[in-house]
Amino acid sequence: MRILPLAAGIVAALFATGAFAQQQIVIKFSHVVANDTPKGKGADKFKELAEKATGGKVKVEVYPNSQLFKDKEELEALQLGAVHMLAPSLAKFGPLGAREFEVFDMPFIFPNKEVLAKVTEGAIGKGLFDKLESKAIKGLAYWDNGFKVMSANKPLRKPDDFKGIKMRIQSSKVLESQFRALGSLPQVMAFSEVYQAMQTGVVDGSENTPSNMFTQKHHEVQKHITLTGHGYIGYAVIVNKKFWEGLPSDIRAQLEGAMREATVYTNSIAQTENDEALAGIKASGRSEVYAPTDAEKKAIAKVMEPVYREMEGRVGKELIASIQKIKAEYGF
Repeated sequence: MRILPLAAGIVAALFATGAFAQQQIVIKFSHVVANDTPKGKGADKFKELAEKATGGKVKVEVYPNSQLFKDKEELEALQLGAVHMLAPSLAKFGPLGAREFEVFDMPFIFPNKEVLAKVTEGAIGKGLFDKLESKAIKGLAYWDNGFKVMSANKPLRKPDDFKGIKMRIQSSKVLESQFRALGSLPQVMAFSEVYQAMQTGVVDGSENTPSNMFTQKHHEVQKHITLTGHGYIGYAVIVNKKFWEGLPSDIRAQLEGAMREATVYTNSIAQTENDEALAGIKASGRSEVYAPTDAEKKAIAKVMEPVYREMEGRVGKELIASIQKIKAEYGF
């Protein structure tokens, strides 16, 4: 069932009557992960900073763990105004037609955080946000989660280990291509459904960051975790464009400042959160954590190389080349 645009109509009426000038502005910020993840803590930090910066004129209501909408529904909800702010994973924009965002899913494209920041904080990041404007979406910030690891109920140390296993992915043609290159069977599935799917054998494994795995207790139903660092998970903090541009200019400026501070905070804690989550996974004794050698990583990367050629037409050959150029500037 499609989400009725009732909330959008209410917001428009408030703009028309000038009601925002007389009453507290409420921003509904929805996300699909737990509070104790980098994104969850970032959302709470933005709430704190926004309410303080506006002197209480703005109230931010944070809804974690898909309380309002499942991750398959949240972008439609934002476009219709039923929710005002989201922080979806970057691959979520592909189905909307902004396929260039799927470049963030390319395997081994970001060797470190420095190259990543050069992309998100520079012209490439801004250009990607510009592509959302026609879809009733305004991009505000890029938030880090971290680099991904692989999990399964068998050791994953060489390419052959991936053959024939069902790996959960978020919706992304790049990720589908990546796992097919490894000989796996990619299964698109909502994040909130993954634990049960692992527990019942609907999927054999997944890729994610340690913080996401730990807070969702995936390690309790996965016997092996391999620290491949093959991919990146990040988020785009976005708002309903009409809602945002209809805010009083002084309020909007205060919220932009709060978002900048929240972004610095979120990106600064992401690595720590993942390190602590990985330590928690190891301490639990439920999953064996394996650090692959450089040779093992290169063997996996070699098998994934065809993904680049296959995705040039979808993601953009020039976009991929521009990131490769940045990598070269950093010696990669």
